[in-house]
Amino acid sequence: MSSRIFVANRGEIAVRIIEACDRLGFDTVLGVSSADRTTLAARRAGRIVTVGGPRATDSYLDADAIVHAALSTGCTAVHPGYGFLSERPAFARLCADNGLTFIGPQPEALEALGDKLSARALAESVDVPVSAGGTADTLEEVTRLAESIGYPLLIKAAHGGGGRGMKRVGHAAELADAWRVASAEAAASFGDGTVFLERYVEDAKHVEVQILGDRHGHRVHLGERECSVQYRYQKVVEESPCAALPEASRALLHAAALKIADALDYVGLGTVEFLYDVDRDRLAFLEVNPRLQVEHPVTEAVTGIDLVREQILVALGEPLSFTQSDITVAGHAVECRITAQDPTRGLAPSPGHVERWRPPVGGGIRLDSHIYEGYRFPPFYDALMGKLITWGQSRSAAITRMRQALDGFEIGGVTTSLPLLSRITAHPDYLANSVTTRWLEHTLEEGQPR
Repeated sequence: MSSRIFVANRGEIAVRIIEACDRLGFDTVLGVSSADRTTLAARRAGRIVTVGGPRATDSYLDADAIVHAALSTGCTAVHPGYGFLSERPAFARLCADNGLTFIGPQPEALEALGDKLSARALAESVDVPVSAGGTADTLEEVTRLAESIGYPLLIKAAHGGGGRGMKRVGHAAELADAWRVASAEAAASFGDGTVFLERYVEDAKHVEVQILGDRHGHRVHLGERECSVQYRYQKVVEESPCAALPEASRALLHAAALKIADALDYVGLGTVEFLYDVDRDRLAFLEVNPRLQVEHPVTEAVTGIDLVREQILVALGEPLSFTQSDITVAGHAVECRITAQDPTRGLAPSPGHVERWRPPVGGGIRLDSHIYEGYRFPPFYDALMGKLITWGQSRSAAITRMRQALDGFEIGGVTTSLPLLSRITAHPDYLANSVTTRWLEHTLEEGQPR
């Protein structure tokens, strides 16, 4: 098999994809913005092509420029990573129309999952539990629907994520304004102002199942992750497996994810996300992310499977090299997202010159990053600097190793989330595995986690 793969992304995930291609013996071409010509990914790629200006809209989100660059450099496939164009059906179709393999699900699956209302309907059609919810067109209808669901509730964008177009509503008096603001945010961010209501669970854990399918009808799950440590719906710390799940609920979770994958005839990597109501021992479907996830390394750490390698191979038509019975989960893994953000200012972005970058080393420690000493962290993109992953025989062992690794990580010149991550992983609530999705917001509002 001979392929040249165009990497249509940046940062740590571009480095990760290039490394996987290198191990497979595939040539790589990296599309970069004019601000990213000196990144670590640019140094690692076989060739780089500048696709546009520093802003993502002028480069990483320019589908025509990406496809033109891929074709002009003799590439046969495009890896979109996560974010940017990774979940856009029109981009997947544009690749196909030009003879390029899109390393991701088929456009039909992207369309079905890009609309959260359609995804909810799909889940219900295969008897996967969902939270009470729905949509309406007028404020009067919205008010009646909210009363039937009950407060508190969430207003969510039907076409998007990352917390944009999402509002928590605690009382009826807040509903009208929240509905209008959420719809306006959704329209501005995603080009579609459709929003819907969903019951809000106060004490829920965010759990998700990694799925993988090939073009030959084989589909598997690779266990679950817990991503409950979040700030404004952005994940901060993840782990695998979810130690809080009873075994019966874990089995139900995995089965539900595979039902959805089967209904979609899913090909590629995907993540089926759920809320787990701890008090009621109840699961509710949230959405499917039809792409590689930021937090995929914790699954790799406990299964020993290179997910990016498998994602590339199934996109190129290869069958899965293992079955469900071959997959085992061993030990526990934790991931901390290190960002150029200031924890004392509500995690405000803090780009700048990285004067010191000395990561920890040792057994059971992994770092996925694009940063090097002297790198100038740009203001145009997200704040992720790297992902620190630790593995241990048990959850407590993995956390202990993480705390030691964070303490030994030296970063200078840029304000980062390192101090916050150290406090989180030492906090009694986190150690007791009792945190839920609003825990970090509450602790930041009350003062820094102690």
